[in-house]
Amino acid sequence: MSEKKAPHIGTLAERSLHAGLKSWYGRPGDQFEVRVDGFVIDIVRDELLIEIQTRHLYAMKRKLGRLLADHRIHLIHPVSGEKWIVREDAKGDFLQRRKSPKRGQILNIFDELIRIPHLLSHPNLTLEVALTQQEEIWRDDGEGSWRRRHWSIVDRRLLAVVDQAVFTTAQDYVAVIPGDLQRPFTNRQLADKLQCPAKLAQKITYTLRKMELVEVVDKQGNALTYNLVRSA
Repeated sequence: MSEKKAPHIGTLAERSLHAGLKSWYGRPGDQFEVRVDGFVIDIVRDELLIEIQTRHLYAMKRKLGRLLADHRIHLIHPVSGEKWIVREDAKGDFLQRRKSPKRGQILNIFDELIRIPHLLSHPNLTLEVALTQQEEIWRDDGEGSWRRRHWSIVDRRLLAVVDQAVFTTAQDYVAVIPGDLQRPFTNRQLADKLQCPAKLAQKITYTLRKMELVEVVDKQGNALTYNLVRSA
């Protein structure tokens, strides 16, 4: 586990989180915001392209599809492990700060991976999940979602990166399945073993199936049963 504090950078939605991660991951000698083959790359480190995607990974499909053939890419995606909600009035003045009861885990990366399983096995792609502490800034401007009673999320700020997981090979993805899980297994059994919601377990098996690392072998009542592909 590694932890390093990051400054609050930027003011617009998503820009602070992205800038904070770029600052956290940057090293002396790195080049920032470099155009490569028609695309702007967050960090270029020698021959390595480092991309930070703070929102939906499916938005990277075209970019990755074009660049992976000729370049090594290290893709970084943050998952919020702990989050604090900071409320502001319509003018942006501070009102309140409280900790959100919701906690994320590195496995939540599979909420995004179900959209790009066909890219994950590419030999030029490395995926890094950054488990973070964040602040989420809510503003009482009347323009947000009804679910938030029309408060807008105007910014997300990085406080710290508290853990990281890197997926480079097929075995890194297979390692998500606990070694002591009975085989074959259902999504419910996987969820119980990982102590995660059943929907997340379904996303894990879906992604690994699309990567041809897990296969359906039978049914147990109405539930499909899965096992690792022998070559995985």
